[in-house]
Amino acid sequence: MQRIGLQLRATLENITRLRAEGEDFRWYLKLKCGNCGEVSEKWQYLRLMDSAPLKGGRGSATMVQKCKLCSRESSIGTCLATDPAEDSEKFKTIVEFECRGLEPVDFQPQAGFAAEGAESGTPFNDINLLEKDWNDYDEKTKESVGIYEVTHKFVKC
Repeated sequence: MQRIGLQLRATLENITRLRAEGEDFRWYLKLKCGNCGEVSEKWQYLRLMDSAPLKGGRGSATMVQKCKLCSRESSIGTCLATDPAEDSEKFKTIVEFECRGLEPVDFQPQAGFAAEGAESGTPFNDINLLEKDWNDYDEKTKESVGIYEVTHKFVKC
């Protein structure tokens, strides 16, 4: 088993505590088979709340699938998301995956992120980062807030 962390980096404007919200948050990934190297064509999503049994009763994982090319059964599990991103423009691990034969190679952020106004603590929920940018207005501080230039990378933990 290998643990791989997903790290995000973004420019945060008057915003803090950027995080994935809830166990039903969907982590959209492209996965690579560790046996033959085949990469999924379509985006697949994982959720903390999902669980599928492993072959032979060896426990469970978030996703169990058979490779279309080599037919090897592999799995990937989602560990709890880590602390929210506080630092603007620094890579921060936001979730870790337990990989058994599957490896994430690409991530597509979508809806379901949350953050707070840096000065006001105003909650901003269901933030959609599909376009890699998001902005809004904080009524309490009368300032614009935003998340810009979202990038990601995977690291071995």
